[in-house]
Amino acid sequence: MDFEKYKNEPEFKVALEEMFSSLDSSILNKKEYLDFDLFDKVIVPDRVITFDVKWVDDKGVEQTNKGYRVQFNNVNGVYKGGLRFHPSVNLSILKFLAFEQIFKNYLTTLPMGGGKGGSDFDPKGKSDEEVKRFCYAFMKELYPYIGADKDVPAGDIGVGGREIRFLYEAYKEYSGKSDCSLTGKPLDLGGSLCRTEATGFGVTYFAKEALKKYKNDSLKGKRVIVSGSGNVALYCLKKVTELGGKVVAMNDSSNAIYAPDGIDFETMRALKEDRRGRIKEYAELKDNVEVLPSREIWSVKCDVAFPCATQFELDENDAKKLIEGGCVGVFEGANMPCTIEAANLFIKNKVIYSPGKASNAGGVAVSGLEIEQNAKNEKWSFEDVDHRLSDIMSNIFNNIYACAKQLGDEYNLVKGANNYAFIGIADKMLKR
Repeated sequence: MDFEKYKNEPEFKVALEEMFSSLDSSILNKKEYLDFDLFDKVIVPDRVITFDVKWVDDKGVEQTNKGYRVQFNNVNGVYKGGLRFHPSVNLSILKFLAFEQIFKNYLTTLPMGGGKGGSDFDPKGKSDEEVKRFCYAFMKELYPYIGADKDVPAGDIGVGGREIRFLYEAYKEYSGKSDCSLTGKPLDLGGSLCRTEATGFGVTYFAKEALKKYKNDSLKGKRVIVSGSGNVALYCLKKVTELGGKVVAMNDSSNAIYAPDGIDFETMRALKEDRRGRIKEYAELKDNVEVLPSREIWSVKCDVAFPCATQFELDENDAKKLIEGGCVGVFEGANMPCTIEAANLFIKNKVIYSPGKASNAGGVAVSGLEIEQNAKNEKWSFEDVDHRLSDIMSNIFNNIYACAKQLGDEYNLVKGANNYAFIGIADKMLKR
């Protein structure tokens, strides 16, 4: 397929190329799909909502940001996907993320479609009151389009517990409803236990299953790199450590740290969550820690790597460094953090490589469980949610591994994930 008409939406174009280049010829040539023009229909969002967000800063000056919600495909259930507040946000990035979300959500087996939204607003450096005023202004424009029966956003980069609280309180005020219109809510507003940990825990559970299947091995004793230092990276660090691995390197946008003795979760959590500090400050708190340029993280020798920061953070040259350093598994915790060239190099060299739509589905999976708890007016224990999360991630791995093997490419989990999910969504579109 020719995606040149999307050349001005580069992130979205890459997502389309990644999907369609991996589909088996039996799918691309299936008569029912061709007769229905399915390939053209599946890449067009159901609805793109854009709006101005006017809010007042602490100096009393009115500011304006752009707001978006891409409701891409609801054939599998209500639109579901996060809100991202970051200066880089644009329509191309959100369409890329929403398209990926369709298939990621299908892999969880929970009834959720795909969507994504956000704003070019940057919460960093803003006071709590400024963030609150922005969230209320954003939700005033968005609330008519969301709700438990049509679209349920969650958090993403720049949208954590504080922002979700403000957004949900604004939704209730403007809509007059208290339904599950947002997930990732604080516990006192109906949030789920284990939601904060879900994506980081989930990618680790996925890696555990993959290492067992491919290598008859585990994370115990492994040297591990986790890129990023946000929510996903932090709780990947925690679970890897609990499973006996040693995280020796992490980074943020400014620096990386190398700690051959292993990075301590509680120290890092306090630094990033409580103090909102920079990762280089970890070297002031612990001995035998080296501070490196951020990109140098991929030069650290490791057995397993978890890219958990942002899209396209790991390119072909970085992949070569990991392979030369003896890395046997790369598991995406972020959304498409590896370029297509890097992913292909891993697959070619039989490095276990998982696409984010499979291995980082833990967050949206627990969001789905939050919707279920809210609907039943129940509160499940942390252990119960964590156990369900582990089962979901195990099932995702086993389903896409079986599909890859059936297609004759056992080490190509990209092909396994994309073909398995695409068939599921395509068949539902035909039936509808």
